[in-house]
Amino acid sequence: MTLTEWFILLGQQLAETPPIQWLALALGVSEVLFAKANKIWLYPTGIAATALSIFILFEAGLFAECLLNLYYIVMSVYGWWYWVKKKNEPPVKITRSSRQDWITVLLIVVVGFVLLSFCLQRFTPSTVPYWDAWVSATAWAGMWLLAKRKIENWILLNLSNAFAIPLLLHKDLPLYAALTLFLFIVAVFGYIKWNKILRAEEAEQNVSFT
Repeated sequence: MTLTEWFILLGQQLAETPPIQWLALALGVSEVLFAKANKIWLYPTGIAATALSIFILFEAGLFAECLLNLYYIVMSVYGWWYWVKKKNEPPVKITRSSRQDWITVLLIVVVGFVLLSFCLQRFTPSTVPYWDAWVSATAWAGMWLLAKRKIENWILLNLSNAFAIPLLLHKDLPLYAALTLFLFIVAVFGYIKWNKILRAEEAEQNVSFT
């Protein structure tokens, strides 16, 4: 697809996009902006966005993406609970991933990729089983880190986004590809913001110990 054809397709999709897709996209943008600001509202908006996206992606034949969105819902509920599980305690703070966290991330990516690609090949008419599986497996790991308030969640989520953009273009979903590009950019700034928060908290702790 040439650049001109891409813009023509984008214009057609914008004109033909039903309200449910606009709502899903608006909620998706809201989720990332809330996550960037370290606000708990990222979870309810994210749950609503992913629930709507399941129907949209299923029609496009991105079955692993549908499963990924189900996973998003589960992890968002878990993250929401984890963040405010004790009312009398302060919200869960941002932290860096430990060695054990990275081992868990590696297991999620490898096992998720192998299982998803196998299932997509054997049980679905997917035309992009490995591509779809990789995007979903890396996003699974990123969402797990986000639920644990680990700063490295942005790295894993953007790894997934980097592969998702051309995948969505390949599936003639330029509107979702444009959204994913926007999310990629926001995630970069999200990492920068979280890093500033984390460094400030670490500096406070160092001062308190001196």
